[in-house]
Amino acid sequence: MATTIDTLPNEMAAVICHGPEDYRLETRPVPRPGPGEVVIRVKSTGICASDIKCYSGAALFWGDAQREGYCQPPVTPGHEFIGKVVALGEGAGEKYGLEIGDHAISEQITPCWNCRYCLRGYYWMCQENEIYGFRQKAFGSWAEYMRFPANALNYKVPKSIPLHHAVFIEPLACSIHAVDRGEIQFGDTVVIAGCGPLGLGMVAAAKMKNPERLIALDLSDDRLEVAKKTGADLAFNPGKVDVVGEIRNLTDGYGCDVYIEATGHPAAVEQGLHAIRKLGTFVEFSVMREPVTVDWTIIGDSKELNLHGSHLGPYCYPVAIRMLEEGKLPMEDIVTHHLPLEKFQEGIDLVASGLTSVKVTLTP
Repeated sequence: MATTIDTLPNEMAAVICHGPEDYRLETRPVPRPGPGEVVIRVKSTGICASDIKCYSGAALFWGDAQREGYCQPPVTPGHEFIGKVVALGEGAGEKYGLEIGDHAISEQITPCWNCRYCLRGYYWMCQENEIYGFRQKAFGSWAEYMRFPANALNYKVPKSIPLHHAVFIEPLACSIHAVDRGEIQFGDTVVIAGCGPLGLGMVAAAKMKNPERLIALDLSDDRLEVAKKTGADLAFNPGKVDVVGEIRNLTDGYGCDVYIEATGHPAAVEQGLHAIRKLGTFVEFSVMREPVTVDWTIIGDSKELNLHGSHLGPYCYPVAIRMLEEGKLPMEDIVTHHLPLEKFQEGIDLVASGLTSVKVTLTP
């Protein structure tokens, strides 16, 4: 049986992406839930680095000669969010254990559940997927209300987690998955390249694996200080020191065992190939703004590396929620800015500059 709060408004404010650098605050209809669907009143939503790359026109989102673009305008951006449940379609409450008034999130991907990957348990690689904030069937969270489709993966979030912190569940889940892909062992030297929100989540998750040595890299000394609070044993600024030399000196000349790339900059990929030891594990996480060119021979003939990609945060949301409940991260240092929805452009500019912010949130 469908349930809802007494009244839902007919219209809401929503940011609409019409094309690269063409985002507008508009009035749109408030969604209503169908069977198995959930509608939330968005309480806080984050701005991700991938949102910035989409805004700036990166080929992954808008296409080029090699590929079709992923973004389907007009669409509402936003895939990091927390909201209050205000309407439940028939069967949704029972399926997800949700009630009106609960705080809830939804995994970024909404799988088809019928393709080869979904049927084998790899739902995050779904062939026919929709992802919140980019596709027509899954409008995102830069709006006052949003709907979770019937095929979504939804979770109740404890109200003990502050709303602006709960926004971090999605990126933290992605960070946890990337760390899992690194297959960290006791005694390993692990390097996390990039101390933005996702890199900091990786530092926290990698610390839980108990490596012998955890090293954080970033061009911002302020972010490196946050990385130390998050669990990094050492922190180096590639703009000031020879990080490859430092890593080799710390490892008897061998190099690190695991290198996780979370900067989104091509230079960090080449840096990692030189910093990692033979037979090491390289995890590539970032969405790159442009193609990366490296000496591919290093991967095979020179070092026989294990090269792993990392996509989204499958099976990691409960862990991310628990980490935030237990205070595993210095969230007051990570979530640095809270802006009203109408100042979305200011938020985009803050994240794009990367100078004074770590995680920026919007409040619809």
